[in-house]
Parts: sequence; structure tokens; C-alpha cells
Amino acid sequence: MKNIVVLVSGSGSNLQRIIDCCASGEIPNARVSLVVADRECYGLERAEMAGIKTMLIKRGKDFSDKLDSVVPENTDLIVLAGFLSILSQEFTQKFEGKIINIHPSLLPKYGGKGMWGHYVHEAVAAAGEKESGATVHFVTAGVDEGEIILQGKFDIMPGDTAEDLAKKVHSVEYDIFPEGIRRALAILK
Repeated sequence: MKNIVVLVSGSGSNLQRIIDCCASGEIPNARVSLVVADRECYGLERAEMAGIKTMLIKRGKDFSDKLDSVVPENTDLIVLAGFLSILSQEFTQKFEGKIINIHPSLLPKYGGKGMWGHYVHEAVAAAGEKESGATVHFVTAGVDEGEIILQGKFDIMPGDTAEDLAKKVHSVEYDIFPEGIRRALAILK
């Protein structure tokens, strides 16, 4: 059984998708063994309702050090699911090839520091892009610069607002996140 640690900052809807996919076998032979949040959030409640161990580590300069001290040794994969803090270079190097993230754009476009959530959708809409989507990628010390595992995309319709794009991206995330996790776990074999 593969052990997945999930990092969250918000409502945890992608976390719930991961939990459900592990339970149904869509993500085979895997379980979420720990959920860590960097702030109080509904994602922690979702994990607790599913009987998963949780931990809150407040944001700050020593976040990555504290996280490193609580990640179990038998962790196979660390998944960032709506996680907003930046991990230290030391942490990302220690777990190189074992951390993945889902980003709400077609990387390498609209990635990097400050590009998260509505900021991404507003930038995509303002640029007049013809398509958008989501990317599952490995996490490195460079923000949103890791190797792409999988992307899903959709056409942007005339008149689509940033809010419209957010809804469409979230739907794509639900579709591709389980497959991205399966692929990452397969690479680790």
C-alpha cells in the first residue's frame, strides 16, 4: 500500500477527490495517510471525517523544517492539493521526485510566485487566451517549474470571465488529478 501525504490550504475539494479515488481503487493500492494544512481550513475537517490523521503547521519561515519533521518515513508521495505555501529548496531537494502539485493553468504559462487561484484566471482572461486548463507537475525549488506529468485543457469561449475559467479549471482538475497521481506513483515503483 502506497502512502500519500496531502498538503492543503483551503476547502479540500481536491483532497476529497483523492480520498474517494483511493477508496474506490481509481488510485489503486494507495491511501492518504496524513493531511497537513498551513492554516485552519475545511480540508482538515474533510480529512478528520475520513478518519485520516491531520496536522496544522502555521505558515512561516520554518514551515518546511516542521513539515520535514512530521512526514512519515514510509511516505511514497507528497501531493499539494490547493496548497498555497512555498516549500523550501532543502525540502524539495530532499523529496525530489516524490512531490507533485496541481496548478490551475497550462504551465509553463501563468505559473510562478503569485500565480495561484483567481490571479491565474484573471491573467488568462486579460491576455485573451484561446484555451486554459490545469497541470499536474513535479515540485522543484523553482515555483511551478517541475517536470509536467499531465495536462488537461479546454477552449475559452467568448465572454468567459475569470470566474467561468475557475469553474472550468476545477472540473479539469477533478478529471486529471487522479491520473497524475497514478502516473507519479508508477514512476516511483
